[in-house]
Amino acid sequence: MEIPKFLLADNSKYPEDIFILHTEYPRFLINLKDDQIEWFEDLTGENEEDIATELADLMDKAGLFYDKEIGQYEE
Repeated sequence: MEIPKFLLADNSKYPEDIFILHTEYPRFLINLKDDQIEWFEDLTGENEEDIATELADLMDKAGLFYDKEIGQYEE
């Protein structure tokens, strides 16, 4: 099975929150409501500068993914 890089996620306990799940390394769940991130990887030992740049890019891509997905619902 091929798993998409990003998935939309929701939960009835948190109706105001918007979750995006990143399924590739480094795996994480981001709440777009307040930008809180839950990491599923241990990033200790990684080059901090490289990982910070990569993570900022992934968070931007998560936001763009959400905008694209929602745009398809609005059409």
